[in-house]
Amino acid sequence: MSMISPFSAPLYVMAKPVGSLCNLSCDYCYYLEKSHLYAQAADHRNFLMSDETLEAFIRQYIEAQTGPQVLFTWHGGEPLMRPLSFYQKVLALQRRYAGGRQIDNSLQTNGTLLTDEWCAFFAENHWLIGISIDGPQEFHDEYRRARTGQPSFYKVMRGIELLRKHGVEWNAMGVVNDFNADYPLDVYHFYKENGCQYIQFTPIAERLLTHADGRHLANVAEDNAPLAEFSATPEQFAHFACGIFDEWVRQDVGRIFVQLFDATLACWVGQMPGICTMAPMCGHSAVIEHNGDVYSCDHFVFPEYRLGNIGQESITAMMYSERQRAFGRAKRDSLPTQCRECQWLFACNGGCPKDRFCRTADGEAGLNYFCEAYQRFFEHVAPYMDFMKAELQNERPPANVMAWAAARDKNLL
Repeated sequence: MSMISPFSAPLYVMAKPVGSLCNLSCDYCYYLEKSHLYAQAADHRNFLMSDETLEAFIRQYIEAQTGPQVLFTWHGGEPLMRPLSFYQKVLALQRRYAGGRQIDNSLQTNGTLLTDEWCAFFAENHWLIGISIDGPQEFHDEYRRARTGQPSFYKVMRGIELLRKHGVEWNAMGVVNDFNADYPLDVYHFYKENGCQYIQFTPIAERLLTHADGRHLANVAEDNAPLAEFSATPEQFAHFACGIFDEWVRQDVGRIFVQLFDATLACWVGQMPGICTMAPMCGHSAVIEHNGDVYSCDHFVFPEYRLGNIGQESITAMMYSERQRAFGRAKRDSLPTQCRECQWLFACNGGCPKDRFCRTADGEAGLNYFCEAYQRFFEHVAPYMDFMKAELQNERPPANVMAWAAARDKNLL
């Protein structure tokens, strides 16, 4: 069977206009430590993207696209640490280089710096805003705090209220950790009660190594690094995902959109999932740092994965380079035998390479830390996915699964 190449999709480069700078210091943040990459650089300019780099990025990124639509994503760190004037400049440059293409913008923020002025700007220019929030206060404040140790929940909620006030479209990104993973419905109900229709859950599994200048996240290739205490266990993530799915499939299909569930259904019907972790290969999605350095992936911002700098090489050349293509192929080519023979390979595809630091029962490297969780999840959802697949094939709405699930619960099927 032929495999769809991720390079057939629009290439995607997420921008870090303030590098790793952030007003919070979340315990599990994988990006705060990236400041070490540039701390000694004479031209780091306090980790702020220069006007010259910004213009080069916008021009090159638009030129690299082959379709009529271009999506820019602004990330961090905390991207709202740049003033509003920076993003007004972004819009002006996008208009200058659009060349007739439709330009869309999204921004991922912790929400604590949102104001009426920010939200009016986002509403007027139709920006999609992602809010990082881990559930109710006790769960969110466990790990998401300011550098002074102060909790951030109420500031995030104030930001969400401002987004709603101005009619800004927003979605939620929640990290599944060792604490909130045991309370799936508490977390899910919180999002629903706050009017969030689009939800992304990311299970956290990080390993830490101690160096002379402090603790650092381990690269996937570094063996024997201890697991961080905030990491969710595979059992916890399976419990979390299945628990939320059980309510969603009975009450919320077509009303609430959970990225994991949508991506799973896409895999079930043979389409590319809307999430890179479940795709057969990766490599079409990179990240650009504040100084113009481009890295293979947001989770692989290590020196060995630096593709180059837009001041010396174009985004197109870097993204279509053999080095980046090899990075993308490695996800498929490095699968251990256990994965290749697994009945769920079509849906999992080995998961995110950053989490593939375990060994199989035979001692083969490259097994995903969350392998057991994904196996349990896919087995749990399979009957419902099979039903929704059949509905789609017969041009009927997959939301019909809710009535089917209710009848199944009553043993009528």
